[in-house]
Amino acid sequence: MEKVERVKVTEAAKEIIDKLRAQHGPLMFHQSGGCCDGSQPMCFEDGEFRVGDSDVLLGEVHGCKFYIAKDQYAYWKHTQLTLDVTPGRGSSFSLEIPLGLRFHIRSRIFTEQEMEQLAQV
Repeated sequence: MEKVERVKVTEAAKEIIDKLRAQHGPLMFHQSGGCCDGSQPMCFEDGEFRVGDSDVLLGEVHGCKFYIAKDQYAYWKHTQLTLDVTPGRGSSFSLEIPLGLRFHIRSRIFTEQEMEQLAQV
């Protein structure tokens, strides 16, 4: 039985990840529970954002580790997150901002069957 992914990525987001990776090298994502743009997923050069005991490795998207703040994970552990991209300029330090784009999350609640198939974090 195949494990259900906790985090996925759209084709549009993959294209932007490829563009950013070509410019910056390996990348990582962090989803915090902050206010304003802090609640959006942030893209950094791999290792540029320091993760620790207050973060959970949720999975990988298009070859990039995707972390989430532990307190945010407590709220979202029953949802599948999909990393997408949309036009607009956020006010964060995320690498896509100079492109006039910003990453954002789409979410849906897991079914009971999917909850049984989830990999542990």
